[in-house]
Amino acid sequence: MTLLYIDPGTGSALFSIIIGATAAVYFLLRAAILKLKIVLSGGKPSQGGKNTFVIYAEDKRYWSLFKPVLDEFEDRKTELLYLTSSPDDPVFDGGYTYIKGELLREGNKAYARLNFLSADFLLATTPGLDVYQWKRSKGVGHYAHVLHMVSDATTYRMFGLDYFDSVLMTGSYQGDDIRRIEAVRGLSKKELVTVGCSYLDEFQKKLSLIPQEDTHPFTVLVSPSWGPSALLSLYGEELLDPLVSADFRIIIRPHPQSKISESKILERLTERYKSAGNVIWDYERDNIYSLAKADIMISDFSGIIFDYAFLRDKPVLYVNYELDLRPYDAYFLPGSELWQTKTLREIGVDKLL
Repeated sequence: MTLLYIDPGTGSALFSIIIGATAAVYFLLRAAILKLKIVLSGGKPSQGGKNTFVIYAEDKRYWSLFKPVLDEFEDRKTELLYLTSSPDDPVFDGGYTYIKGELLREGNKAYARLNFLSADFLLATTPGLDVYQWKRSKGVGHYAHVLHMVSDATTYRMFGLDYFDSVLMTGSYQGDDIRRIEAVRGLSKKELVTVGCSYLDEFQKKLSLIPQEDTHPFTVLVSPSWGPSALLSLYGEELLDPLVSADFRIIIRPHPQSKISESKILERLTERYKSAGNVIWDYERDNIYSLAKADIMISDFSGIIFDYAFLRDKPVLYVNYELDLRPYDAYFLPGSELWQTKTLREIGVDKLL
């Protein structure tokens, strides 16, 4: 009888090769299936001539971020194509001369437009370029991502920023971790530019125009992020029941992605509190109206914490627990504390009750 022995090091290497080969085949097949779907859905490789500047807004909720950019292009009399997936996007009523709004069709037809786009420069808030359905177009010269939050750039899902040519950052602190991710994955260095946070300026303007309530009950805004580590997934009724039973007005503002990824949770909670007269569900595009009403906010790792702190200067309660980083880019930076965690501890009180 002959026994074959493979030392642990060799076995580990062989296992890694098998896993890598399997992953490569999987992604090749997935790319082929995607191309087939695009063809079958009627996607066409070209629509019109080449554009110099293009912005892609996956949802109208990013209007407050992009509006100052569009206004600047309009003032400079520079043409720009604004692609949006929202039929009621404000760009269509903006009265612009040099800004052209275009509604993308849904599903694979929208990706067909993006994947065969012709432009010198494309700016978007959408992460995951060249990772999922959204592929780099050979006709686009430069892909830029603009961060739409004050918090860490590494709290995107894995590989969210890897294949952009540049990142427009809220603050320079976001660049350190981007560089570390590039080093870990052997990526070319992206161009990093600090541009600030335009939507906070827009929200401040809107906030000054919102009529103040003369009298109102003490109002608690529950505004979490989404995913298995977010408030509604972790605690749900355990958090909301005591609040609803108190003599407070409760505004629950789920993350927009929750309607897609956590619909069952929202359905369960909506049904549970449907007869509660003090519960308001907020699905408005802008969060500023709920922020204006709230006396205190409860959140988790959502970037809305900083929106509320900067714009309202009122108390925030956040859940102090260990965030499961496995779905996020931050997972690849072990031993590195999130900027937002450190900052919240510095500007607030770290206290366990």
